[in-house]
Amino acid sequence: VQLVESGGGLVEPGGSLRLSCAASGSIFSIYSMNWYRQAPGKQRELVAVITNSGSTNYADSVKGRFTISRDNAKSTVYLQMNSLKPEDTAVYYCNLVTIGSEYWGQGTQVTVSS
Repeated sequence: VQLVESGGGLVEPGGSLRLSCAASGSIFSIYSMNWYRQAPGKQRELVAVITNSGSTNYADSVKGRFTISRDNAKSTVYLQMNSLKPEDTAVYYCNLVTIGSEYWGQGTQVTVSS
């Protein structure tokens, strides 16, 4: 399985970005998908989760601002980020955990700054 993120960039506070994570392989629809982020000098943190049935969960810091979704036909998971804040600046990673294996994308940089 390979995971490839895209959609990061520089945005002003209050702006929006949409991240995408495309997965190779045929197992995408079976498992939950996760978005993590890691800011400089900080530990990687879980941002959002979407199960194979579409149930979602979010970190308190992004609730009401971020939305995770998936398109199983395209083997892609998305993270819509609205009302971005400087503290959202980080490298964002998508993650897939299967029975016995874990996969990470290469990460995409999101910078929120005026």
